[in-house]
Amino acid sequence: MLPKLPVLEDVNARRLKTLVRVDFNVPLDSEGRILDVSRIRAHVTTIRKLLEAECAVVLMSHQGRPGEEGFTQLKPHSEILSEYLGLEVKFVEDIIGPTAISEIKGLNAGEVLLLDNVRFVSEELIEAPPEVHSKSFLVRRLAPLFDLYVFDAFATAHRSQPSIVGFPPVLRSVIGYVMKSEVEALRKIVNSEYSPRVFVLGGAKIADTLKIIENLSKNRLADRILTTGLVALVFHAARGGKISEYVLKVLEERGLMTMVPRARRILMGGAPIDVPLDYVVVKDSGTVDECPASAIAGVPMDIGTYTMQMYSELMKDAKLIVMRGPAGYLEDPRFRAGSESLISSALRSGAFLVIGGGHLGALVGNNVREKMHISTGGGALLMVLAGEELPAIKALRESARKFFEWSDS
Repeated sequence: MLPKLPVLEDVNARRLKTLVRVDFNVPLDSEGRILDVSRIRAHVTTIRKLLEAECAVVLMSHQGRPGEEGFTQLKPHSEILSEYLGLEVKFVEDIIGPTAISEIKGLNAGEVLLLDNVRFVSEELIEAPPEVHSKSFLVRRLAPLFDLYVFDAFATAHRSQPSIVGFPPVLRSVIGYVMKSEVEALRKIVNSEYSPRVFVLGGAKIADTLKIIENLSKNRLADRILTTGLVALVFHAARGGKISEYVLKVLEERGLMTMVPRARRILMGGAPIDVPLDYVVVKDSGTVDECPASAIAGVPMDIGTYTMQMYSELMKDAKLIVMRGPAGYLEDPRFRAGSESLISSALRSGAFLVIGGGHLGALVGNNVREKMHISTGGGALLMVLAGEELPAIKALRESARKFFEWSDS
């Protein structure tokens, strides 16, 4: 599932014209201004390494999805990257047309060019195997212009789209430093040397989370699974006994009662799952209170004080902690305490900490420490934790066999 992949150090990249798939898909405000530059900043190390080798570097990324407000061009992204690199990043309002091809051909060693949003090309929205995408118009137009392809967009690795899996079959391909750090963190998750292993799983993607738990249990990758949020409510219902009408209402309104039998089978299979002892709830009167899990008298919005303490104790002696999904409704500051408490407890532990980006990553703030990894890709992380091979890794593995004559060892 996580084979050894070629990295930049495995090739002599000197003065090569290089195509780099990055992930500049960042949050934007209502006026299209970039709110968080962390994904752009993350790729600086890879780009600088190529510039040190006097490569001509062409960057490819997407921003948003068609039909959404965040679906826009990448010129502002080039301006921010220019500030971090300390040199002008050229930008072209084209991807595979004559203007883009002319700019790529004319790019000199030590220069950087950012192509426009690759999802402006309709082929990029199609999911298909690498052998199909290698024959796409996008790949056939661009691949002959390059000597090397660098995949550095872990957050897109779960997609099987042309810019992700189409180039490795036809170009010598390696991974960049963002992708390398993500793969190394994933290897720690499945490495038996890191034990006890505690997973803290919450958020709203219930089907995905149940699939993760099934894989963790099947492969004995978790010593404890601490559930929060809607995931915990599903397991409360699966355990049976007296269930609060408020819990049932939440599950029914969200169509999650169908998930209860699946959660029950997971429990019967012996998965080491813990559920909250208490919750912060909103009562019918609108007031906020704490209730024991056995007598929830309001809509659950966060884990309660006793749960924070219990989960903190269970994390103390862990050697690996993986956190994904918030414990409460973070959009309301009244319900952030649970997530903030869990983050603080994890940071205080001596464990290697992996955080699944998103809301939890933002809560870390400046409290970064050495034994820690904040993932750039929630969807890709989910796919690996669920035991599935990422399409990007599969394509890169096959490319390594073809161009480097590597085996899977």
